[in-house]
Amino acid sequence: MSKFLIKVGQGSCGIAAGAGKVYDVLNEKVSGNPEVTLSITGCIGMCYLEPIVDVYEGDARRTYCKADEKFALALAEAVASGNLDADALKAYEIAEEDKDYLRKQTRIALRHCGNINPESIEEYMAADGYQALTKVLKTMTPDDVIEVIKTSGLAGRGGAGFPTWFKWNAAKSSPGEQKYLICNADEGDPGAFMDRAVIESDPHNLIEGMLIGAYAIGASEAVVYVRAEYPLAIVRLTKAIEQAEKAGFLGENILGTGFSCKMRIKAGAGAFVCGEETALIESLEGQRGMPRLKPPFPAQKGYWQKPSNINNVETFANVAWILLHGGEAFAAMGTEDSKGTKVFALTGKIRKGGLVEIPMGKTLRDVIFDIGGGIKNDAEFKAVQMGGPSGGCIPADLLDTVIDYKKLGATGAIMGSGGMVVMDESTCMVDMARFFLDFTTKESCGKCVHCRLGTKRLHEILTRIVEGEGREGDIENLEELCTTVKDGALCGLGQTAPNPVLTTIRYFRHEYEAHIRDKKCPAGNCKTLIHFTIDADKCKGCTLCARQCPVDAIAGKVKEAHVIDADKCIKCGKCFESCKFGAIVKD
Repeated sequence: MSKFLIKVGQGSCGIAAGAGKVYDVLNEKVSGNPEVTLSITGCIGMCYLEPIVDVYEGDARRTYCKADEKFALALAEAVASGNLDADALKAYEIAEEDKDYLRKQTRIALRHCGNINPESIEEYMAADGYQALTKVLKTMTPDDVIEVIKTSGLAGRGGAGFPTWFKWNAAKSSPGEQKYLICNADEGDPGAFMDRAVIESDPHNLIEGMLIGAYAIGASEAVVYVRAEYPLAIVRLTKAIEQAEKAGFLGENILGTGFSCKMRIKAGAGAFVCGEETALIESLEGQRGMPRLKPPFPAQKGYWQKPSNINNVETFANVAWILLHGGEAFAAMGTEDSKGTKVFALTGKIRKGGLVEIPMGKTLRDVIFDIGGGIKNDAEFKAVQMGGPSGGCIPADLLDTVIDYKKLGATGAIMGSGGMVVMDESTCMVDMARFFLDFTTKESCGKCVHCRLGTKRLHEILTRIVEGEGREGDIENLEELCTTVKDGALCGLGQTAPNPVLTTIRYFRHEYEAHIRDKKCPAGNCKTLIHFTIDADKCKGCTLCARQCPVDAIAGKVKEAHVIDADKCIKCGKCFESCKFGAIVKD
């Protein structure tokens, strides 16, 4: 056995930050050294510190962050000499406050992520992998499994929060010999990457959870519908399926119990609407992804009109743990209405962006400030967008809102799949609403008039407002149109698309009024409404602003006050950013 085990984080975030080069250098330098084993692991969730390298010396683990090729060379020398206390490595050691990022979490769905090699079924099994499946197939009936899931209180983590046991039981109770279990990995929310991280970092956990679900409902075929924009996830899941088949956990007569189930992957084209389960089914069948009328529900007539059950990746990622530890253990975490843990993707103006898994019942403040470290550059927190483009913006005075389905719903936002886009004082809330409406307008499948045209009209009004052409009555028109779209849309995309507009009007109405009445953007974000001038008393005539201006809109002599030609100014803000004396006025 090697003295040192080196694991390089190889999730998409790590690879994008340069982890591939770090691995290659290490591989070249430690290859052939019997004292060193080089391996990979997935994303541990601290995306803000990538690339991350863990070095194990026996049971001792050292974590190094923001690794680069220089670090890789230093580490190779350190393990060759048997001394990890080299000065060249100290600058890369993880700080104590960053260790708290993980210490303050409770990890179930992410329990293996960043700790095991996602391409090794042996490492997964060494971490209790497939023990829950073995227990289920050899000692439990489908009804027993569903009862444990019911006791756990596990709700669908894809956004709706519907009781998982109820969906499983409905599919199980539907008549028919052929049934399907489907995993919705079509993660389309801007700023959301929870499902991708689970598949890339712990694919066998997904497979095990799906097999347990398939056994519970009586499905002989399982399908993972994953967006094609997740190539690494597809590669690792494909390899995991092959390994599970070879080990006897997938296929015919699993573990000699008589239960058989095969699994395959369907790469979707990346349509946001395919996150809606009936649209996903249409896409699986080779049709354009458009929602079906319900009822009948998928549990009665789903994939190929056969009883089908659909849950998302995070939902299945909890299943094996629940069956191994008991439903009561999962239900002991969370709140009365929302049990267990929830994974969130922290993005935006946050110091520590990445993945966070916490028990339901924590507050937004706990996640954003206690774990996420607060706002970048010590700026003021303004709002957090919850639930992606279908969610809503929650303002600073609601930071102590408890994270569960009902409490978040009361704010006008939704839990969604778990995206948290954090915004600071520089964010224009009108423009933020416009951004999300631009997304949902483009992603609308067009099947129903309310969504196809209603979202477009909403986007047009918002665009007029941020371009300085807002009119009296626009706010009222937005509110009325939002209600119409919500009430008339066929599926969840249209029914929730107005949420960003309604919540920003609800909490930031003054910003809409300033855009419309004063032709001002309080956040100084909307270009059409920004004006740059130079305070002659503060200007030192250093000429830096003039040299930075790409259109020669600034004139003046050295050591004399400069002037901005408003007709030439393209409002790029480079002068404002470069001035060291605060002479550039932005209003």
